[in-house]
Amino acid sequence: MAPSAVTDIENVEQAVVAKSKSRDEMTPLQAISQGTCLPSVPLYSDMDKQRHFMLSHMAGAFRVFARKGFTEGMSGHISVRDPENPHTFWTNPLGKHFAQLKASDMILVDYDGVAIGGNMSRPANAAGFLIHSAVHKARPDVTAACHTHSKAGKAWSTFARPLEMINQDVTYFYGEAQAVYKEFGGIVFSEEEGKRLAAALGPKGKGMILRNHGLLTVGSTVDEAAYLYTLMERSCEVQLMVEAAAANGVPKVFVEDEAAEYTFRMGSDAESLYWEFQPDLEYEEEMCNGAFKE
Repeated sequence: MAPSAVTDIENVEQAVVAKSKSRDEMTPLQAISQGTCLPSVPLYSDMDKQRHFMLSHMAGAFRVFARKGFTEGMSGHISVRDPENPHTFWTNPLGKHFAQLKASDMILVDYDGVAIGGNMSRPANAAGFLIHSAVHKARPDVTAACHTHSKAGKAWSTFARPLEMINQDVTYFYGEAQAVYKEFGGIVFSEEEGKRLAAALGPKGKGMILRNHGLLTVGSTVDEAAYLYTLMERSCEVQLMVEAAAANGVPKVFVEDEAAEYTFRMGSDAESLYWEFQPDLEYEEEMCNGAFKE
């Protein structure tokens, strides 16, 4: 029998099983897809393959960020915890444009931001990694963290206020998933400020607004953290548009807490957020012919 026929039969069987379940018994991905689930996040027993997979997606995330206009000089970084040595981290080289980054460009650093492996032809962003190091130390569940000086994020950070639950998408930051860091001391050069940032994010935070600075998101995969970053940036843009309308007397209508909590619970699990990023990543792969995987 042809492989496609086998796949079709398996999909039908999955759908039949899913229909026998109530919506509350389904995983978020099953509910979204009516039972015919997308594959799980790839996981390799070979550490070299796992590492290359993660670094490829990391480089792809940078290129997505570049296409969306999140660049600002040398500012901005993504960090990814090494799958084999979890107290070491991969990050981007200082001063190289996001749109040019490849998997082979990444630098392996320790908790102090000292380069210990990978491509050491350029230094890492030491100031940037102080933020990431503190978050990774405080949150063993965090595999990846993203931070850039994107336009809408910087604009909304001026208010030092959380995003409001004004549409379905922003509810992915409902409750403790969102934090605000209300201090600003310039470029982060001190370990103490890094610790304060991590404390502000808290044990359940997925995204944080850094006053007068920008945005930070975290995830169990680089794809999750990157998607949340694109979502938080767009949410800041939408919030600013809503604020402009509200200033002219147009009243806001908020998503009720029950609906916001349900949408957060059904849409913000790790696998769903991984898959939320794949359309942007696949588009970028087609546009650059997969160059970021090198």
